[in-house]
Amino acid sequence: MPKGPVKRRKRPPRATPASVAPVWAALSAHYPKADCALHHRNPFELLVATILSAQCTDARVNLVTPELFARWPTAFALAKAGPAELEGVIRSTGFFRNKTKSLLGMSRRLTEAYGGEVPRGMDDLLTLPGVARKTANVVRGVSWGLADGVVVDTHVARLAQRLGWTGESTPEKIERDLMALLPREDWVRLSHVLIHHGRALCQARTPRCAACPVREACPSALC
Repeated sequence: MPKGPVKRRKRPPRATPASVAPVWAALSAHYPKADCALHHRNPFELLVATILSAQCTDARVNLVTPELFARWPTAFALAKAGPAELEGVIRSTGFFRNKTKSLLGMSRRLTEAYGGEVPRGMDDLLTLPGVARKTANVVRGVSWGLADGVVVDTHVARLAQRLGWTGESTPEKIERDLMALLPREDWVRLSHVLIHHGRALCQARTPRCAACPVREACPSALC
């Protein structure tokens, strides 16, 4: 039994726009070329790649999409794909049966309602099978620079928590906190920068805190 009271680590002060601004500026400057890691040439390809990225790494998706886009380059072509053939192409991304159903449904909806073009509107995007808010935010933000919110994937969630920018655990609540801390014009770039930082330095198991440009301001830094 310990002889004295257990010392608790002090909680960092609640994050505010003013406290987050210099940390965000340093991270943004450290990754000046941070951008979407999914390879694509147009909004349709980005939409397909984003649907495939669920529970799958971007690197794996980028290995699969060249063949997919070569076979079915448009919504009209993909809408006519045979389910078994499509499943064979995307199998390695995981959950391939559900993803096949989403891709076929999404493509058919695009051809029937939008002339084969990906709509810009959030409400329109959310009518597409396989498209929820996160996917719609990716497509709107990357394709047209339109920001309705912050894309929260596992990297963004982990870093937001480690930096003390949120105490929440669900993507929806983390997104809400991040939107309150940074101006709208930074929302799209924020996710790209945090994802790059999470891959390069702030990994889940062994964060490289000694090389982190914001370690002095991070309440979770190990050194």
